[in-house]
Amino acid sequence: MFITLEGPDGSGKSTQISPLAKYLEAQGYPVLITREPGGTKIGDQIRLILSDLKNTGMHPRSETLLFQAARAQLVQQVIKPHLKDGYVVLCDRYADSTLAYQGYGHQNDLEQIQGLITFATGGLKPDLTLLLDTDVEEGLKRKAHGSEWNRLDAYSLEFHQRVRQGYHLLAESEPERWVTIEAGGSAEVVQAELRRVVLDRLITKVGS
Repeated sequence: MFITLEGPDGSGKSTQISPLAKYLEAQGYPVLITREPGGTKIGDQIRLILSDLKNTGMHPRSETLLFQAARAQLVQQVIKPHLKDGYVVLCDRYADSTLAYQGYGHQNDLEQIQGLITFATGGLKPDLTLLLDTDVEEGLKRKAHGSEWNRLDAYSLEFHQRVRQGYHLLAESEPERWVTIEAGGSAEVVQAELRRVVLDRLITKVGS
């Protein structure tokens, strides 16, 4: 089963994914954690380029294409092989991030971006996408106190507000795939809800 965690910056995806994986492993599921951009040697190099605050001159189209290059490598080298072997794959961000950030955030053509995503992923879509939703300003404050403030974090508040709204629109368009989790509460409450949703979906999938 392919599960992705999405959300605005500072929503807690990276914090929540490891304990979620450990919980699922304790329930007997083989689990792989990966992230975007990155997850492969090539993808990690692309991540450095995308994240570097020195690269403020990067054009949104260049940004979009670099994300697709890293994604194509991750899908072919990591995600598809592990899904084939029966793993639950947990991915910190995936294609919906591109639609939210490079599409809604930068206000680029969504249809064109979707075409690039389809090419990069070979059409691979998540079985379940968890939207960790949080107030934009609060999320950016959290991120600023962390260790990974990057080039995309430094975009304007208005950009990040468009990203959050984009996520809501994406979730509304595919309610069977998306589950929205209120991420403004304690980490323990958020984790409990994540576990409940994911385990329920896994049990349903096995029984179907």
